[in-house]
Amino acid sequence: MASVKPAANHIFLFLEIFSIEGGIQSYVKDILHAYKLAVRDLASPPLPQAAKAEVLLLRDSPDGDNPFARDTDVFAFHYLKTLSPWLGRVRLASWLLFLLLWRRPQRVFCGHVNLAPMTQLLCRSLGIPYTVLTYGKEVWEPLSPAYVRALQKAHSIWTISRHSRDRACEANHLDPRQFRMVSCVVDGKRFTPGKKPQRLVERYGLYDAKVLMTVARLWSGDIYKGVDVTIRALGKIAAVFPEVKYLVIGRGDDQPRLAQLAEDLGVRDRVVFAGFVATEELPDHYRVADGYVMPSREGFGIVYLEAMACGVPVVSGDADGSADPLQDGRVGWQVPYRDPEAVAAACVELLRGEDQRCQGDWLRSQALAKFGKDALTEKIQRLLQES
Repeated sequence: MASVKPAANHIFLFLEIFSIEGGIQSYVKDILHAYKLAVRDLASPPLPQAAKAEVLLLRDSPDGDNPFARDTDVFAFHYLKTLSPWLGRVRLASWLLFLLLWRRPQRVFCGHVNLAPMTQLLCRSLGIPYTVLTYGKEVWEPLSPAYVRALQKAHSIWTISRHSRDRACEANHLDPRQFRMVSCVVDGKRFTPGKKPQRLVERYGLYDAKVLMTVARLWSGDIYKGVDVTIRALGKIAAVFPEVKYLVIGRGDDQPRLAQLAEDLGVRDRVVFAGFVATEELPDHYRVADGYVMPSREGFGIVYLEAMACGVPVVSGDADGSADPLQDGRVGWQVPYRDPEAVAAACVELLRGEDQRCQGDWLRSQALAKFGKDALTEKIQRLLQES
């Protein structure tokens, strides 16, 4: 008697998640972690076949740092990296077709819009629904007809914020009803409140200072983070809080321009360029701050959640994806993009500390309630049960 092949509920396919670090990679890892917990919880009906999810990785290799490698009860990973990009795509398509025919999954999760046309072609021909995961900018501009068609035919589209959904819909004529909000989340066990680390106070010369902070890439082609706007606001902030200093974490070719701007405005002694800071050092850097300021244009803005989880109040832009982590201004200040006057007014109010949005314990609880890892797991559970 022939053996019965195990049925996998889901197939995932991604470009690359373990070989490099970045926002998309962190987001995908959070989703996989939540999926793991959700599937283990849903091992009885309505998901009776919850066993292994097949994960196809186009550019990753087995020697990458895969934190899910031991979760063999949930995931089976297939590393398809080749020297030839063209051959890699052929391998990915072949593996996907094989698994679709053999496993007949309940759904396929396409981890990047660049893989969506292939997913649409193979899944639709077999009547298997698929979901496309989107992050932000990759779907904010008009796409070619094949990509738009693949998005339009998807069972659903996951994205990180209402802003990202709206821009994708406007650019590519998509139906907003297709979208599901699967937001970025913060690790509340790693990002926690604490006293200002004395070693950082000494390192950056922040003695007795009111510290505003930004974490951003300082690239000349990517000035939307608003570091220059905050520098322009410092004079007015200093008129109320003479002890204010601005700690800028990040590196890039725009730093000389920003330093010269601070010099020209007479606030160079208030701006501290910290340069690159390793990921493991970030929580302590948030703790040294009295406020996190980034009047930016974000698809979401995980940094706001990291700051709030550390009990640090935040200032963001008012016309981007930061509306989600700031809960439409309920837990932080939203100001017009590139408006130094508005940034200064918000920072002065923040540094006075009289608003509920400055209460660290409350701020942390509100951030984790909606954007902690437990919240993501509950969201994935609900989405897996969609018909």
